[in-house]
Amino acid sequence: MSIVVTGATGHLGRHVVEQLLEKVPAEQITAVVRDEQKAADFAARGVRPAVADYNAPETFDGLFTAGDKVLLISGNEFDKGRVGQHRVVIDAAKAAGVALLAYTSAPGGLTAALADDHRATEEVLLASGLPYALLRNGWYFENYTENLAPVLEHSAVVQAAGDGRISAASRADYAAAAVAVLTGEGHENKTYELGGDEAFGFAQYAAELSRQTGKEIAYTSVSAEAYTGILTGAGLPGPLAAILAGVDASIEKGELVVSSGDLSRLAGRPTTPLAEAVAAALKG
Repeated sequence: MSIVVTGATGHLGRHVVEQLLEKVPAEQITAVVRDEQKAADFAARGVRPAVADYNAPETFDGLFTAGDKVLLISGNEFDKGRVGQHRVVIDAAKAAGVALLAYTSAPGGLTAALADDHRATEEVLLASGLPYALLRNGWYFENYTENLAPVLEHSAVVQAAGDGRISAASRADYAAAAVAVLTGEGHENKTYELGGDEAFGFAQYAAELSRQTGKEIAYTSVSAEAYTGILTGAGLPGPLAAILAGVDASIEKGELVVSSGDLSRLAGRPTTPLAEAVAAALKG
């Protein structure tokens, strides 16, 4: 039996593998990657690397074995047909007879276009008959804190979310929930709505940045159209800019407030607070 993590060298995948190494022997972990070199550090610690690509179904042939627990981390190639990519992994897992397939999805209340691929993947997974766990991850602090340069340069947080709030948490928090599901028992056919313990708005985020930097940083809420223009002006492809503007519209409607408590319960600890996430980002 192995615990198999797809996208293992991505932002979330690395956290998952690192935390798995604290819980289970390295030889029980398989890291699925497209570039084996990127997993060299894991391999050196005894993790088994497996090279496979969501866009090449044959690379998943024989990758899983009966009894494996698999974490399918959703792809980030929005232009490559993510549902089809995910189906490749689900079909291979079904053929092998894995014990559990956990999928990193999106909050159940999210109506933004970003959620469409996740809902469709959930349907494919449920139709497969595999024992599943839906990890409906909320928003990541890192979606904001990894892009602080323009915020600090212009002393402005600019979003299209009005007074909406977000139950954000760190990637390490969401990884801890995934690890709990992969190493624990009784998670078959469960759906977890995951988000940070305390929701915050962008005015609060700007105030926290101001407090920690000593700069006066204000929050400016703009229209979805203006925000899309700002993002495309910064070099984002138009379709991706529209998706992110759509997420802000959902934030304004309260769709990224998650009050289930599932994340801290699974992680076995409180989620990362906003102040801590900001401090970590500013340290760089």
